[in-house]
Amino acid sequence: MSTPDEPRWRRVLLKLSGEAFAGDQSFGIDIPTVQRIAGEIRVVREMDVEIAVVVGGGNIIRGGMASAAGMDRTTADHMGMLATVINCLALQDALEKMGCETRTQTGITMTAMAEPFIRRRAIRHLEKGRVVIFGAGTGNPYFTTDTAAALRALEIRAQAILKATNIDGIYDADPRLHPEAKRFTSITHEEAFRRRLKVMDLTAFSLSMENGIPIVVFDLNTPGNVRRVVLGDPEIGTVVG
Repeated sequence: MSTPDEPRWRRVLLKLSGEAFAGDQSFGIDIPTVQRIAGEIRVVREMDVEIAVVVGGGNIIRGGMASAAGMDRTTADHMGMLATVINCLALQDALEKMGCETRTQTGITMTAMAEPFIRRRAIRHLEKGRVVIFGAGTGNPYFTTDTAAALRALEIRAQAILKATNIDGIYDADPRLHPEAKRFTSITHEEAFRRRLKVMDLTAFSLSMENGIPIVVFDLNTPGNVRRVVLGDPEIGTVVG
């Protein structure tokens, strides 16, 4: 068990939605919000925790929604992957302005802006204390950034997936509709699956469950929560696994 000042995990993967980058806006990138998120990541890195990040692109375009509107699904997903890279570069810029050394790796080769994803190189960057940001999802259409997060976490041998949301954990009912809903402090993968609780998409959840990697669902909007989650604060979020 971790102590109040000792991290619960030494290597984690943080999953950020693209919507988190928009702040209070409905679209685009809110620079102060990105800077705040970068500050939270820097604090964790300064705790000598190796941290990688998978970033979504929903603040710019969501492939599934574009497909539902009539666009070819593969084209829509490729556009979504490019949107994630835009967010990766914004986060990288904010981190490096704070003195954090970073590397961005992408599932689609675009060497003018980022390294291609190479598993051993990503692990080496983490070992050297760099924050590694993964963009372009898995590099394949029909897969979400949730699935990319689970896959990359397994590939780099992360000890936990930290899924940042706008709700402070997993509840037995929707807390926005049911004020009496109770938050789980922890729950097994099997119980979450049996209750059909929305944790990550089914492919990502299955990868996590089959490989025994915990998922921590927590609220990103409260300053300091990323640090608290890494320290294992039971008052923050829900641990699945």
